[in-house]
Amino acid sequence: MYLGIDLGTSAVKTVLVDHAQHVIASESRSLATVSPQPGYSEQDPAQWIDATFATLDALKASHADALAAVEGIGLSGQMHGATLLDASSKPLRPCILWNDGRSASECRILEQRWPALRAVTGNKAMPGFTAPKLLWIAAHEPEIFAATRLVLLPKAYLRLVLSGEAVEDVSDASGSLWLDAARRDWSDAALAATGLSREHMPRLVEGCAPATRLRSELARRWGMRGQPMIAGGAGDNPAGAVGIGAIRPGAAFVSLGTSGALMAPTDRIAANPDRVVHTFCHAIPGMWIQAGAILSAASCLAWLARLFGATEAELLALLGARPRAPSPVSFLPYLAGERTPHDDPVVRGMLDGLSHGTDRAAIVQAVLEGVAFALADCRDALADAGIGIAEADVIGGGSRSAFWLSVLANVLNVPVHRFAGGETGAAFGAARLGRLAVTGEAIGDVCMRPQRIETFEPDAALVDAYAERLPAWRELYRPRH
Repeated sequence: MYLGIDLGTSAVKTVLVDHAQHVIASESRSLATVSPQPGYSEQDPAQWIDATFATLDALKASHADALAAVEGIGLSGQMHGATLLDASSKPLRPCILWNDGRSASECRILEQRWPALRAVTGNKAMPGFTAPKLLWIAAHEPEIFAATRLVLLPKAYLRLVLSGEAVEDVSDASGSLWLDAARRDWSDAALAATGLSREHMPRLVEGCAPATRLRSELARRWGMRGQPMIAGGAGDNPAGAVGIGAIRPGAAFVSLGTSGALMAPTDRIAANPDRVVHTFCHAIPGMWIQAGAILSAASCLAWLARLFGATEAELLALLGARPRAPSPVSFLPYLAGERTPHDDPVVRGMLDGLSHGTDRAAIVQAVLEGVAFALADCRDALADAGIGIAEADVIGGGSRSAFWLSVLANVLNVPVHRFAGGETGAAFGAARLGRLAVTGEAIGDVCMRPQRIETFEPDAALVDAYAERLPAWRELYRPRH
């Protein structure tokens, strides 16, 4: 048996997977995000631990025998968050999350201090990444910066609590702006540019490699017969790629979670930081992921559901199974700023084209289309880096909506596929990494592509209609700075 634990932004999801790669059980606990000021986004690391322990306690209550047989654990997690620990390994402040926009000016300072940043990391300095957050801490909370002894990404903090060791995998680390992406190692120059050194960083391993073991007292708490191995694991999107077998070039996929991304595994670095294409190490050795990222995807639908006082399912039910034509309303999904292609943390969303005749269905459809148009921007940015997308698998909570996937197929003009259980792809991928760390099996034998349960083909008339709308949608964007 193997466990996959995905520390997301909105929830912790834990899955229990057997040797035949069947998900035996799953548990989820919600997480809360706070915004002390506009553009800020933080979480208390203590709730990550409480939520994770609650999922494991629940699995013990419902599947004690299976949990007792767990041999390996894989972790995946939201990327980029800055968790600052003191000399006793206690958090000094709430974690600053990936969708926090406060450090825009620090990004400019960082690139000035270290002109080689884009060439070495494969990325442009943006507020979402970890390194600029530390410059902001140094400038605005100098006593916190001075007391910082260890900087961990969210899942590495969870691993520290589970094991007592500070270890990170290279895929998550490559979202920090401290990693030399080609060498898959910390960059001393990058760390020095933020006033840090390797002493502030966890030990690095590959995602499928053994990292450490579960503490004996926690193994006893959950009735495990031994101390399971904890793998290096992965950032949430690389873990999702492992979960759907996207481990080779050509296996593009879309993540429709709280945020969104269009990602393509590569066996070489194909960086395009000027167009805000992200370069991440894959959780698989010798592989990378090039990604266009948007800050709000399924969270846009959640926002609309709160606004209308309805459930997301109720809103989606208004639309039917497939679009007949584009909505007369347009939506910019920049509720928390945007990454690809704008790198604009202060831009905000917009509904355009409202009239007395506008109904809920038109607005709901516009929200789904706006996210799809933003992913089309990601597609074009990847194309500028020489990466073409011929088809795409979809993971994340948004993959449950047939209407949304049909919109996506027509906007991107490629076949779009979904899997059973695609919304738990990152946790399932983490479980696969936990298995590899224990067994040492061939990666391709474990990380197989699950069976696709549905394919959404582009419709020529809708492809043309959306292609006609896309330039006008892009004209709605206006920088605020």
